Amino acid sequence: MRNSGFRWLAFGGIIVCSLTFVIQSIALGRTRASSSATQETDSLRASRNDSLMVVVAARDSTSDSTSHRSTLKWHSMITNIPGDLVTYYQQKIQPTSVPEFLSLGLLTAGLIVTDDATYEVSDQWYKNSKTVSDVSDFFVSLGDGKSQFALAGIFAAYGLVSDDHRALRTGSQIVQAVLASGAVVQLLKHVTGRESPFTRSSPTGLWRFFPNQLDYLKHVPAYDAFPSGHICTALATVVVIAENYPESKWIRPVGYVVSGLVGVGMVNRGIHWYSDYPLGLALGYAFGMIAAHPDGITVSESADASKTHVNVSPTIGEQGLGLSMSIAF
Repeated sequence: MRNSGFRWLAFGGIIVCSLTFVIQSIALGRTRASSSATQETDSLRASRNDSLMVVVAARDSTSDSTSHRSTLKWHSMITNIPGDLVTYYQQKIQPTSVPEFLSLGLLTAGLIVTDDATYEVSDQWYKNSKTVSDVSDFFVSLGDGKSQFALAGIFAAYGLVSDDHRALRTGSQIVQAVLASGAVVQLLKHVTGRESPFTRSSPTGLWRFFPNQLDYLKHVPAYDAFPSGHICTALATVVVIAENYPESKWIRPVGYVVSGLVGVGMVNRGIHWYSDYPLGLALGYAFGMIAAHPDGITVSESADASKTHVNVSPTIGEQGLGLSMSIAF
């Protein structure tokens, strides 16, 4: 993602979702003032001094980890972000995570070896076929932030109209996951300084670690390829929705396929290399799980419980170097 675009999209998403949650809070406040017959109303009245809040009811048909009764405030999507970063640090910046990061490093290194060949093929494919270019452009647009915030707004609006607390929670968590993971991605981009394919000055793009930040702002594509923010936020959104609606088994496979097509489209357009994706996917999955499980369900536990697994690896065949992706569910 480009810095300025991400900043404005994030701001717009926050405004849209915040307004829906504020309206929901006001509506619930009025309901509380006019009714005292139910247990939920009593609970809302007792929490008035803290702030107007949306009570996530246990009537949701989610798993035990997400059907807990907890409070969701209109600003939770922002105020939860520091806690998400701390949780990620506690879960991942540990000796037990060394094998995971070594695996990500090896996969990234293997893909770097194939980056020049895969981009050359993708570039010609994109330039020589209008269908490929149109489809690629469409899927790239699904990962640029607008779609994620639009989905969050849709969930929030539906929750407001239908009094669906799970939908409200999902909308809030999408924004939360996108902003938290996006913050880490932007930090890493500003540290690694890798060239995007369409601006490359070497076959696999130069890496300028700790670049001059003024140069970065003047020539963003020359520094912001690694890791991919598009693929990170796309996967984070899929994970949040899937975790909130576990009974809908189609969400993960469909979401993973769409995320994969976003990745292919970005390579076709020269925005990213395939080696930008492993870390982006790992960050998106981790922050999606953290946002969807505010009670502290660990990423590893949930990953073991899930029967859906994605594997991406470089391949060598008769036609040359390539990329293999498999989904098991």
